[in-house]
Amino acid sequence: MSDDQEAQEDELLALASIYDEKEFCRAESTQGGEIQACVELPKDFKIYVKGDKHPQYSVCFLPPLVLNFELPPDYPSSSAPVFTLSSKWLSRVQLTALCKHLDELWQENQGSVVLFSWIQFLKEDVLNFLSIQSPMEVATAIPERKKGEATVMREAVTERGKKELLDPRAIVEVDPRADILPQLLDFDEAQQQKVFESKVFSCGICFTEKLGSGCLCFKECGHVYCKACMSEYFQIQIRDGNVQCLNCPEPNCKSVATPSQVKLLVDEELFARYDRLLLQSSLDLMADVVYCPRKMCHTAVMVEPDSTMGICPACQYAFCTLCKRAYHGLSACQATAEELRGMRDEYMSASDDMKKFLEKRYGKQVIQRAVEESFSRDWLDENCKACPRCGTNIQKIDGCNKMTCTSCKQYFCWLCLSLLSRGNPYSHFNNASSPCYNQLFQGVDDDDDAFWSDEEDL
Repeated sequence: MSDDQEAQEDELLALASIYDEKEFCRAESTQGGEIQACVELPKDFKIYVKGDKHPQYSVCFLPPLVLNFELPPDYPSSSAPVFTLSSKWLSRVQLTALCKHLDELWQENQGSVVLFSWIQFLKEDVLNFLSIQSPMEVATAIPERKKGEATVMREAVTERGKKELLDPRAIVEVDPRADILPQLLDFDEAQQQKVFESKVFSCGICFTEKLGSGCLCFKECGHVYCKACMSEYFQIQIRDGNVQCLNCPEPNCKSVATPSQVKLLVDEELFARYDRLLLQSSLDLMADVVYCPRKMCHTAVMVEPDSTMGICPACQYAFCTLCKRAYHGLSACQATAEELRGMRDEYMSASDDMKKFLEKRYGKQVIQRAVEESFSRDWLDENCKACPRCGTNIQKIDGCNKMTCTSCKQYFCWLCLSLLSRGNPYSHFNNASSPCYNQLFQGVDDDDDAFWSDEEDL
């Protein structure tokens, strides 16, 4: 084994021992891998969207910067690692600056391994390097361009008025026309939930100490109880038909458990009873109050009569009151695969009022197709593609054409189904000889000429 090979192997083994599998994943077939670097945010860090009614949102976590790399045979003695750097919240201009600084770090340490230094920079110094301070402005979705306009803007104008080529290694993983703010807030919620699950709490009922993963926290009041106690409490209340009274056990506390919390602690049969009684009582009372569907919020929202749009007064999230997803105007609600599987039986056995409700929620044509086809193989063939590695059916809702199989975690191209390297998955779209060159976002919508422009990033 050469000195370079030995240094590479030692570095990869060291990274695997320092970081867990979510932070560092070594490639199977090449000397390379993927690093997910979570940027360390200062306390009380906030983000905002220019012109948004809600001024600022506090976040503790942002999606990681993803560094995919391959180590050349003569690394570290002569050549630097080949890499791409991708992000869901930085612009290509900012990512280009980071790529250049990684090159500079290599030049300073040429002849020595550099991956650990890169990771430390991406985790600890990115905000200072890019002069990002709280509150940080989050870019809004870029409007679709008309046909005939440029599909890709390869140059961006810097603050000094000079033109600077964008680095092809800088990858923005989100469609610029998508609203990134909800994605950032949802990621932050998920990470905060993981932090809660790792802490120890004392149950206010049985007074035993348990990890947060074994506890339930009422969102409005913050009172914490173990899941065992709350599961028994919920079961008794639901069997007695008191689905509107799943309150926090703390005396005089009016906080109520959310449906998602109830679903975690009771079996399917009991939750179906809870869901049915809750829906029926809501229809009977003609309720004009719904709850914000965001997991870390669940604030009560007043809804206008005959309107399907709710706007949370706390987090300003605009959502559809029928499907609880982001508000989609007059378009029918999009059903998930799981919802579609159960829609036929639910519709066939429903009352006339419930059938009208389902038709309003999903659209009459969607219901008819579900009933007629019974979600046969034709639906899978039309909407899904098989993972080229394990054959799992994959449905693409939105996003770029670099897909990740939900079963085997293999990267592959949605357009041609080629397997992509974990060390450098974007080379398939950056290589001029590739059939999918410059088609990372090809087919996102019907307008193939509409693409991103980094002009708006400045």
